[in-house]
Amino acid sequence: MRNRKIPELLVPASCLEVLKVAVVYGADAVYIGGESFGLRAKAKNFSLKDMEDGIRFAHSHGAKVYVTVNILAHNRDLEGVRNYLEELRGLKPNGLIISDPGIFEIAKEVCPDIERHISTQANNSNYATCRFWYSQGASRIVTARELSLDEIKEIRKYIPEEMELETFIHGAMCISYSGRCLMSNYLTGRDANQGSCSHPCRWKYSVVEENRPGEYFPAYENERGTFLFNSKDLCMIEHIPDLIEVGIDSLKIEGRMKTALYVATVARTYRMAIDDCFRAPEVYRKNLSWYLDQVSKCSSRQFTTGFFYGKPSVEEQIYDKSTYIKGYRYLGMISGRDRQGYYCVEQKNKFSVGDKIEVMKPDGRNLSVTVWAIYDSEGNFMESAPYPRQALHLDLRMELDLYDILRCQC
Repeated sequence: MRNRKIPELLVPASCLEVLKVAVVYGADAVYIGGESFGLRAKAKNFSLKDMEDGIRFAHSHGAKVYVTVNILAHNRDLEGVRNYLEELRGLKPNGLIISDPGIFEIAKEVCPDIERHISTQANNSNYATCRFWYSQGASRIVTARELSLDEIKEIRKYIPEEMELETFIHGAMCISYSGRCLMSNYLTGRDANQGSCSHPCRWKYSVVEENRPGEYFPAYENERGTFLFNSKDLCMIEHIPDLIEVGIDSLKIEGRMKTALYVATVARTYRMAIDDCFRAPEVYRKNLSWYLDQVSKCSSRQFTTGFFYGKPSVEEQIYDKSTYIKGYRYLGMISGRDRQGYYCVEQKNKFSVGDKIEVMKPDGRNLSVTVWAIYDSEGNFMESAPYPRQALHLDLRMELDLYDILRCQC
């Protein structure tokens, strides 16, 4: 690995708090969406003010920010897109992630100094497509999710050296080709290509025969029906050397609707794996089971290597359920300290006085700590913290730092 370039670790963020967590826990770059024209309309997303603050925070920590403008636009969208891009120009993100050629042309005109990256939604599955986008001024391609490592290696061979490749390496897999899906629009009227996917691929289905209405037959050997389109989640934590070998410039984590705990866990683990891989390959190999254990304990649907080593088999699907596996519950994050020395936390899930919980730190340590006392914002003692998003003050009797995350096992 010593003669190879260390790839960028690119991590998602749903809001300003999560952006800060991503950067502190090891991201080289963060991708975010504004309140319009991105493909995660149901995420919290960023106001322009939060986006400005997030870009400033990331840049002050040496990290980059890319903004998604990756809807497939209709005529009615174009004027708003232009206005939005004019606003982004003043915020100076490092790049724009775009899939629509019309939006690409507007971005080239309105903010030519901001890099333009081509979203996986554009179905970038061959080197000729990559060269076309390079000729139009794109600096980076996000490869289609349906590519093998051999195909990515061939693309790298036939595109300009300065053109960057970005590839998803962890997170949820869409059943449709690079996310180009019509199911949601057809079944619910919510357009996946406009940012409003209702995820019908995760629903349970049975078969109904036309002449026997009301009779439901399992589509699989299971009387409850089956989850026909429910893919396992992608995880390449055990294959970092292979990703580096084919020449990928940016390793991308999926999840712009995930919690701070998820983002911190995945960012920290991949950061350590990438650094170990370059600094001491023997340490990377020794720690493989630890890396996998860490990412397995945040929400996931079992793991697969997707298309990287060939076409997925029937084993890459989950047929009996669509729920996430969760090893930890997110309790909160250290946001400061009050005059009494108690730690300030916005509560995310219930915990009580006397509980032993875990502190997750950016440097890889996980510390056990006891909750000695809980106080509300007015200083009243509480036996437990049952109310979501309540401002709490905790007596933990341990030296902790800003952005340390509190969690407990499920």
